[in-house]
Amino acid sequence: MKFQLLTFLLYLTTQLLFAQATAPIIPAPTSSSPGDGFFHLTESTSILYSSTLLKEEAHYLQKELLRKHQLPLALIASKTPKNKSILLELDTEIDESYQLLISDSEIKISSSKEEGLFYGIISLIQLVDQSKLSTKGMAIPAWEIKDAPKYQWRGFMLDESRHFFGTEKVKSLLDWMAYYKLNKFHWHLTDAQGWRIEILKYPKLALVGGIGNNTNPYAPAQYYTQEQIKEIVRYANERNIEVIPEIDMPGHATAANKAYPEFSGGGSEKHPEFTFNPGKEETYQYLTDILKEVNVLFPGQMVHLGGDEVSFGNQQWSSLPEVKQLMRTNDLSNLKEVEDYFMKRMADSLFTLNNKILAWDEMAEAGLPTENSILLWWRHDKPQQFAKLLENNIPTVICPRIPFYFDFVQQESDQYGRKWGGNFNPLERVYSFEAKTFNIPSGKEKLILGLQANLWTETVTNTDRLDYLVFPRIAALAEAAWTNAEQKDFKDFEVRIKKHFNLYEEANLYFFDPFEPHRHPEPIIK
Repeated sequence: MKFQLLTFLLYLTTQLLFAQATAPIIPAPTSSSPGDGFFHLTESTSILYSSTLLKEEAHYLQKELLRKHQLPLALIASKTPKNKSILLELDTEIDESYQLLISDSEIKISSSKEEGLFYGIISLIQLVDQSKLSTKGMAIPAWEIKDAPKYQWRGFMLDESRHFFGTEKVKSLLDWMAYYKLNKFHWHLTDAQGWRIEILKYPKLALVGGIGNNTNPYAPAQYYTQEQIKEIVRYANERNIEVIPEIDMPGHATAANKAYPEFSGGGSEKHPEFTFNPGKEETYQYLTDILKEVNVLFPGQMVHLGGDEVSFGNQQWSSLPEVKQLMRTNDLSNLKEVEDYFMKRMADSLFTLNNKILAWDEMAEAGLPTENSILLWWRHDKPQQFAKLLENNIPTVICPRIPFYFDFVQQESDQYGRKWGGNFNPLERVYSFEAKTFNIPSGKEKLILGLQANLWTETVTNTDRLDYLVFPRIAALAEAAWTNAEQKDFKDFEVRIKKHFNLYEEANLYFFDPFEPHRHPEPIIK
C-alpha cells in the first residue's frame, strides 16, 4: 500500500512539474507534447544503436549517464528495439534535426544524421538530470519531442590572450556549450597582451610572447602546447563543437612583435608595436608559416584573422620605406587600402590551405571573396556595417556588443565590467534578440549564418568572474540561436533556467542569479 501511494504521489508531483507546453529543456524545442507515465531508467537499461556510425554518440550517452548519475549501462549494436531500452537510430525519413520519444516501455532517438542524434541525446540528458529517483529507478516523464535549430552557427568566443584559463576550464566550457547545443567555439588565442599557442617554427612566440597578461605584464609565460591544442580539439569534436582559432593581424600584434621584432610595423603611444609590417615580404612568409601549423592543429578549415582596430597603431606605416614602396608599386592611396591589401594576401595563404577566412566587420569592403569568407558583425553602434555585409553578399555571424558581449555586466549595480552609454546585457536582452528587427532585405536571410556571444577578458582575472559573466547568459544565447521566435517565451525560460541552477551549484560554478542577485556577489577585480 505504501509503495502504491509513493508511486502515485511521485506521478502526481512530476505531472504537475511537467504540465507545461514546452519540454523542460534548453533551448526550447520546435514542438513537444507530454505523454502518460514514466520510463524508469536503471542499471539494467541498455543503449542500442542501429548503425556503427552511431557508436560514438552512444558511447557519449553511456559516459554521461555514468559520470552524472552513476548508471553503468551496456552498449549493444542492434536495430531491434527491446523493452526498457534506449534506441538510437538513423532514419532518412526524418526532416527535423531529431525526434525524441519517451514512453513507459522505451526511449527512442531518431535522426537522419549523427549530429541530430547527438542533440537528441543532449535533450534526453537534460530530462534525466531533472528526473526524480523512485523505487524503480530514475523516473523520466514521457515526452514526444521534434526539434531543429533556427541557425547553423551557434557560437561562443573566449579571449585567452588577456587572461589565460587553461585546459580544464576550456573543457568545462565545452561541456556546457554541448549541454546547450552550441556548436562553434571561437578561440581568441593571440592579441597584444599575450600569444597563447605554441608554434614549432617560431618558439619565442609562446615563450616570450606568452609572458604577461592584461593585469600583469610580467606574469610567467602561459600558452597551450600543440599537444594540449589537439586534446581540446578532440574533446570539442566529441561534443559536436568546431573550434575556430583566431590569430590576430595586422593589428593586435604586440605580443608577437615582442618575440620577433623584425616583423613589427610599429604602433602608437597607447598601443606600442601594435602592427605587423605590411611592406616586408618576409612578414607574409612568417605569418604564412604560422598559419600552416595552425591549419594542422584545427581541422575545421577556418581561421579567424581579426582585421579589427588596426588604426589604433598603424600610424608609423606612413613613414616606413617598405610601406611607401608597397603603396607605389600597388597604387594604394591610403593606409586602409594597405590594410585591405595585407588581408587579401593573408587570405590567399589560407585559401592555398583550403581554409576559409573569418574576420571582424571592418573587412566588409576589403574585397575578400565571399564564397571563402565569413565576417562577424560586432559593432552594434554601426548597423550600416551590418547592412554592408549583406549588400556585399558576405556570409555573416551576428555578435553585436549589445547584447552579445558577455564582458558587459548583467546588472546595473555591477562595478567592474563594461557598459555602453549606460547599456549592459541582462539575461532578457540576450534571450530576446531577433535579427529580423534589423529589417533584413528580402533574399538576404540566408547570408545570416547565426549568432555568437563573445567574452573579452580585460576584467576577467579568474574563473569565478568568468562563470559570473557567462552563466546563465550562455543558456539565453543558446535559445536565441536555436529556437524560433514563435516558440520563445521568456517567462517560460525563467522557469526552465531556475532548474539549471542546481546543476551549476553541483559543478561549482560561481554563476550570477538574476532572481537572487546577492546569492553570488560580483567578484572583485584586484
